[in-house]
Amino acid sequence: MNSQFSYATFTTRNIGFVTEAEQRRLSQATVFVCGTGGMGGACIQSLARAGIGRLVLADIDDFELSNLNRQVFCFADTIGMPKAEATRDLCLKINPGLDVTVYGPDWTDHVDAIIAQADVVINGTDDLGASLLLYRTSRDHGRTVIDAYASPLPSVYVTRPQDPMPEERLGYPTVGTAWNALTQDQRAEAFLREAEHVMVHSSSRHHVDLSLAGEVIAGTRSRMSFAPMVISTGTLMAYEAIHAVLGRPQSADCRGWFFNPHAGRVERPRNALVAALLRPLVRRYLTRLAAPATS
Repeated sequence: MNSQFSYATFTTRNIGFVTEAEQRRLSQATVFVCGTGGMGGACIQSLARAGIGRLVLADIDDFELSNLNRQVFCFADTIGMPKAEATRDLCLKINPGLDVTVYGPDWTDHVDAIIAQADVVINGTDDLGASLLLYRTSRDHGRTVIDAYASPLPSVYVTRPQDPMPEERLGYPTVGTAWNALTQDQRAEAFLREAEHVMVHSSSRHHVDLSLAGEVIAGTRSRMSFAPMVISTGTLMAYEAIHAVLGRPQSADCRGWFFNPHAGRVERPRNALVAALLRPLVRRYLTRLAAPATS
């Protein structure tokens, strides 16, 4: 560790937003972030600078050129490096006293032990199977999961152990299926269910090229990502993680909310009756939207 480094000096400007006692709690907290790229990376950066004492990071990928547009730990000299390892190295340049444990593709073998020791879990993955494993294991250990939707608008939701998990709440066809035994049809249907939720409960359709969105839904194009959206989302996730560690009220629940920076407003879920009326209309619309991309 840098002999000149002082945690108290490093975090001195935090005081006022948090108390000195709360800062000590942050210094003793462990946060597990699975997926250190886009939203996960932005969340990690905020947590590291906020003075979280221990991070457990997991990622199976290496940084690549296309990550430069949005992933805060991707630089010209980290391209080709394992994401979790590069993220650890850069976090230690922020806080040399940070305790960081890194896992690669073997993280699934250690997931029970990882989550058992974490105060809160952040889902930064974009893989359905990995997400199911995180949620199911977190419920087993009584841990809260913080996540975001695949949405053109920044979003955040907080699932406590007693809350319905996304696969239950959104009606994924995955209940009872092992996380590593999913079919492509199950993955496609789950993504469609998430897209339905985003369309029903937010104005996202007004802020993205719908013809390209149809290709994403059809599985013929990678998800679109934009730095302001991704970094804003990761920051919202970091706020919720800090609230969870400090025992403060969460701003989001398991249904979450969307932030519309174009209009300067928060968009919260519609009431159940309106959502039920809109859902079949939205599903038909999404099906038509995806049809040209699969023809």
